[in-house]
Amino acid sequence: MALNIYLIRHGRTEWNNQGLLQGTCDSPLTEEGINGAKITGNALSHIKFSACYSSLMKRAQDTADYIIGSRDIPHFHHRGLNEIHFGSWEGKKSVDLAEHPEYILLRTDPKNYQAIESQGETIEQLYNRVMKAFQQIIDRHRHGDENILIVSHGMTLTLLTAILKGLKWQEFRNPELHTFVANTAINVARVEDGKMELIEFNNTKHLDTE
Repeated sequence: MALNIYLIRHGRTEWNNQGLLQGTCDSPLTEEGINGAKITGNALSHIKFSACYSSLMKRAQDTADYIIGSRDIPHFHHRGLNEIHFGSWEGKKSVDLAEHPEYILLRTDPKNYQAIESQGETIEQLYNRVMKAFQQIIDRHRHGDENILIVSHGMTLTLLTAILKGLKWQEFRNPELHTFVANTAINVARVEDGKMELIEFNNTKHLDTE
């Protein structure tokens, strides 16, 4: 029996447009973000979802609701799917932190990013939290052929999809091995016979309106 898990990053937000780090803070979806979520919902309208899980952030919950639309799909919120906590950097522009040594580690060297100055979450802590949440969801639905929808965040899903590709968490920001998950892109993981694999990654064809 196979469990198919659809992994979607939330729609674009106002803070995304402003280049601000969101993390555990929140920002409303833009019109583009809402449209992206609705288009993704249409692209997945043929999928019979048993359940939906989103983080505690409203941008993820709203995206999930737009994807679900009028369908009767149970929608749960899971803290383990939250975005990484950036600590004191939340609400700051990423360009203003670009030359900060600790921020450079966050972007390029996850193993050595210790979040000392930011007082946020390390990548290892994010990895442990996200994988625990993902396993909990798998365990809850592993006894049948089901489709599950998960709506989460950029860092969270980029890390998770890297692991599903067979990479180590220390490698997930290596541009030669992996790329960042785009807003409302479709990613699909399959769990079967105890094996997890990523069968679709960063599919944005449905968002191409030209």
